[in-house]
Amino acid sequence: MRRKFREWKEVKAEFLSNPEFKREYEKLRPKYEAISAMIKARLESGLTQKELANKLKTKQSNISRVESGKITPSLTFLNRFAQALGKRLEIRFKPAL
Repeated sequence: MRRKFREWKEVKAEFLSNPEFKREYEKLRPKYEAISAMIKARLESGLTQKELANKLKTKQSNISRVESGKITPSLTFLNRFAQALGKRLEIRFKPAL
């Protein structure tokens, strides 16, 4: 029997139709947006986790923990992260939806 895979957009829409799920999703959204931005910046810079860790004078496992969401980085770490990639950290507040 063949298993039919569903598109992420379809699954996400289904989950978000549940008000409790949507509330929790919105609470976590900023954290995962930050993680996605960090991973994207690292990949665009062409660095592996290990190479970035060397630039930051830390262990690859620390980069992995940050990128997986297991630990929440400090502003100091985020600033060092940006500088190691030749970027600057920018934080914005936007109107609520």
